Amino acid sequence: MATCTVCELHAESIFKIEGMDCHEEVAILERRLKRLQGLEALDADVMGQRLRIKYDAARLTTSSIAEAVAQTGMRAWLEHEEPAPIAASAATRQRLVLGSGIALAAGLLLQHAAGIPGWIAWLPYVVSVALGGVYAVRRAIVSARAGLLDINVLMVVAVAGAMAIRQWSEAASVLFLFALAQLLEARAMDRARGAIRALMDLTPVEAVVRRDGLELRLPVDDVRVGDTILVRPGEKIPLDGAVAAGDSFVNQAPVTGESLPVEKGPGDEVFAGTINGRGALDVAVTRLRRDSTLARIIHLVERAQAQRAPSQAFVDRFARVYTPVMLAGAVLVALVPPLAGGGSWSTWFYRSLVLLVISCPCALVISTPVSIVSALAAAARKGVLIKGGARLETMAATRVVAFDKTGTLTKGRLRVHDVVPIDGADPREIVRIAASLESRSEHPIGRAVMQRAAHDGIALAPVMAFHALPGRGAEASLDGQQILVGSHRLFEERGLCSPALEAVLDELAGHGCSTVLVGADSRALGAIGVHDETRELARETVDLLRERGIAHLVLLTGDREPAAKALARSLGLDEYRADLLPEDKVAAVEDLRVRYGVLTMVGDGVNDAPALAAADVGVAMGAAGTDAALETADVALMADELLKIPYALALSRATTRNIRVNIAFSIVLKAAFLLLAITGQATLWMAVTADMGASLVVIANALRLLRE
Repeated sequence: MATCTVCELHAESIFKIEGMDCHEEVAILERRLKRLQGLEALDADVMGQRLRIKYDAARLTTSSIAEAVAQTGMRAWLEHEEPAPIAASAATRQRLVLGSGIALAAGLLLQHAAGIPGWIAWLPYVVSVALGGVYAVRRAIVSARAGLLDINVLMVVAVAGAMAIRQWSEAASVLFLFALAQLLEARAMDRARGAIRALMDLTPVEAVVRRDGLELRLPVDDVRVGDTILVRPGEKIPLDGAVAAGDSFVNQAPVTGESLPVEKGPGDEVFAGTINGRGALDVAVTRLRRDSTLARIIHLVERAQAQRAPSQAFVDRFARVYTPVMLAGAVLVALVPPLAGGGSWSTWFYRSLVLLVISCPCALVISTPVSIVSALAAAARKGVLIKGGARLETMAATRVVAFDKTGTLTKGRLRVHDVVPIDGADPREIVRIAASLESRSEHPIGRAVMQRAAHDGIALAPVMAFHALPGRGAEASLDGQQILVGSHRLFEERGLCSPALEAVLDELAGHGCSTVLVGADSRALGAIGVHDETRELARETVDLLRERGIAHLVLLTGDREPAAKALARSLGLDEYRADLLPEDKVAAVEDLRVRYGVLTMVGDGVNDAPALAAADVGVAMGAAGTDAALETADVALMADELLKIPYALALSRATTRNIRVNIAFSIVLKAAFLLLAITGQATLWMAVTADMGASLVVIANALRLLRE
């Protein structure tokens, strides 16, 4: 009998989840969704309120997933869709909390007023409990159905217990304070999330497009690649593109964090969200809104905030043990002392209720993610893109920083300093040969040689059989000659070095030049010395890193030893390593990690990819508009600003301090109230105030990182 093979249609969707504010809600969602046929995996991002779900589309639909989420009391919709109207507004919740507080105040006044019957005194407390418990009871029912004892269940049980022993004021106080704290906590969490959302508001929603001789104002989503948009003085640039006409200064701070406006003219790249200066610009659109540099930054920040830091993993493990132990402790406190004759049942029952309230680890659980998100948002606004909490914590432990040279500590705008021939060779012929081969290359040194040829009016010759030699140079056939252009190492390997050539190399290196050697038909013709200016703030950056406790600063370069030595000495670096091929840089990084500890490598993007990947933290400079650098680096500096490196280091250390303070504060407060509860010094309303107050304190402390 033949069997029918059922193919699974693997799909992945991202949902926005309204009401997912703590790990308890995640646990409820997991319990409910894992019962769905066809669900393969789910991953929750509490701070982003996102749920990434992998499923078999032949057995499960997105509408079924949204319906299952709705059964938990939360709302779900696909991230790219607009949410349905909200039935109960935030204003309704505020009115309920306000009503609960007024009723509580009325009850306290009546309770202490003379001549008022007892039933009239406790009636306002009942009203306060009813108004303050609307959301808590609803969520508690959902949690109980899922078999979870979250903070809502614990609060409802504690309030019911207080009412059972006629502690009406305690019951009303607990629910009012709980409802108020949750309202304040939701607002504080929204502020942290708003730091990411604020990045999305940087770009205008409309653009002025030139089509068929007309200027049309269109939504940016309707603009096509290749369209020309008009950006008037003072306006934000709506989409990534290249300047087609006009000159202006553009403030790129919203995207790259650069402190000064950058001059833009025809052919220059501009980014969505940056601000045009005094001149009008015609911009040819090169990327759609969803593919713009700013959109990729936002996407990467959102993806980074969902990554768990090592400290968060510790907290989650602690919370999984802490809550059950505290619940078991509450049961023992309620039963053991009365059975042993140590007091009345009502006294110890009340103390067990206080322990129930203390058993919720909310403040502890949110201490890490809120700090991480605040730091990531603050860094993104400064043009520093950090790929998650794990990178932040690793960077904070940095003990050694290694720098690439060209394009990192130097400006990367190379100029030919001198052309030195050997054995009577013609300097112009040396430039012609080198520039002809370098026309096939994108290397900065090659561009400098070509600029010299253009300046001197030297025509390039056609090149045949071109062959690149990675990390060494290139060879080709030109005018019937076998040409070799490249590094000192290449000429050594080919046996073309001589005392005269070595003397020329030493002379150029003494001037701080990088060298390009040129040979033809197995003989050296001469050397071209190329000079690169040191960045103005390079020395200040090195000094700031030393002030921040970096023990060792190293230069890793493919340049010759004299040039590397001169730069290292001028900047005050501890060590330099020269004549390095890409694989040599990787070996150097691994050696430095063994010798000094956690290493951060700073390079100018893709060229240093192997070394950046080998480092504990790889920092790519000038990543704006560079897809590969944005995707591969652990930390991407959108602009070529060296001072962002000590800033990122300071922020990472401030974040780890913030996390440790939050965790320590939460644990110490819980321990203190544990003792107070057992000794009878803590009341229910005090426990609620401490628990919810701790959550607000750790959130407020984390939000300080937005101003770091």
